Amino acid sequence: MRNAVVAAACAVLALCGVQPAGAAEVTVLASTAIKTALQALAPEFEKAAGHRLAITYGASGRLKPQIEKGTPFDLAILSAGVTDALLKQGKLDGASRIVLARSGAGLAVRQGAPKPDISTVDGFKRALLAAKSLGYSEAGATGQFMTAMFRKLGIVEEMKPKLKLARPGVPSMKALADGEVDIVLPQMSEVALYPGVELVGPLPAELQVYTVLPAAVGAGAKEAQAAKALLKFLSSPAAAQVYKAKGLEPG
Repeated sequence: MRNAVVAAACAVLALCGVQPAGAAEVTVLASTAIKTALQALAPEFEKAAGHRLAITYGASGRLKPQIEKGTPFDLAILSAGVTDALLKQGKLDGASRIVLARSGAGLAVRQGAPKPDISTVDGFKRALLAAKSLGYSEAGATGQFMTAMFRKLGIVEEMKPKLKLARPGVPSMKALADGEVDIVLPQMSEVALYPGVELVGPLPAELQVYTVLPAAVGAGAKEAQAAKALLKFLSSPAAAQVYKAKGLEPG
C-alpha cells in the first residue's frame, strides 16, 4: 500500500505542477477523527512534494473558534457542520470543498475489560444500562448525538446520572484509559490513538451516526497552491485505501 501512496503523491504533484524545489510549510487544522490516516499519509506527501506539513489536531468544535478568531491556516479538515458554517463566514474557499472520508461511531472500553455484545440494538441498550458511567466530550462529534439516541432507545432518564463530561483538556478516551469512566462512544478511527482502550465494535446499523469530514483550502491561505496539491493527494484513490485501513469510509 505504501508504494501506491507514494506513486499517487508523485502523480498528483506532477498534475498540479508542484516541484519539490518550491518547498513550503502547509498549515493544516484537522479533526482528530482523521489523525491516524494523516499520520500515515503526511510523510509520503512531504517526501514527494518537498513541503512540510504543520498539522494541529483537535475536535472540530474546538478548532472552529480558532479559525473565527483569525488563526492562520492553509487547509482545514473538519466536520461537515463546522466546515459549512465557516464557508458561510467566508473563512474557506468553497470551490475547493471536497469530502475526504466519514467516520462511524462505536463503543470503547478499557483494555482488558469485558466486551459486551453490541451487535444488536437490544444488546447495545443493555450495555449502556449496565455501565456505571459513560464519558463524553462537550465539543466531540459523538457527544452531540447521544441525547437523540437515548431518546430513541427510551432510556434518557436512566442515562442522565451515568453521563460524565470530560475535564477541560482531557479527552474522554483518556478518561476511559485512566479508569474515570466505564465506556465511551468515540469515533472508531480515534480509538487507536489512545493506549489502554479497546474498541468493542461499531454501533448497530439502526443507530449508527457518521461524522462526514470535508476538507477545504483557507480563504486567506498563504500556501494555497501547496494546499490544493495536498487536497488533491488526500482525495486520491490511494489515500482512500489508507482511510479504509484506519477505520474510516472514503468520501
